[in-house]
Amino acid sequence: MRVDKYLWCIRYFKTRSIATKACKDGKVKVNGDSIKPSRDVYPNDKITVRKNQITYELQVLDTPKSRLGAKLVDMYRKDITPAETLQKMDLLKYTKDYYRKKGSGRPTKKDRRDIDDWFDEPDKDIDANKEEE
Repeated sequence: MRVDKYLWCIRYFKTRSIATKACKDGKVKVNGDSIKPSRDVYPNDKITVRKNQITYELQVLDTPKSRLGAKLVDMYRKDITPAETLQKMDLLKYTKDYYRKKGSGRPTKKDRRDIDDWFDEPDKDIDANKEEE
């Protein structure tokens, strides 16, 4: 089975064309080699997928006949992604929540107070040091 079709079947990509584009861009590797979307995958191949700033590692257990339901995906692949990588994903999620999106309008009162407090704090430390001298 083609690697782009395999990644689509096991639901790593929403469409097959997105999976094909990822292969062409070099974000998918099989056994450490950059590949074309038409490369076949076989059981025991190791696939590395770079998606959303995270590098996922998979081991092919078997090739499905067609796209699968989410509950059946684990029969055809084994996720061997290191735990540290998954922890980085959680940290990325928290950092994205903190920042305001561009074009989301003026800051709210709370945002303004937070900004003012952030700018006022270093000045207080400098003023305290001058008074001690």
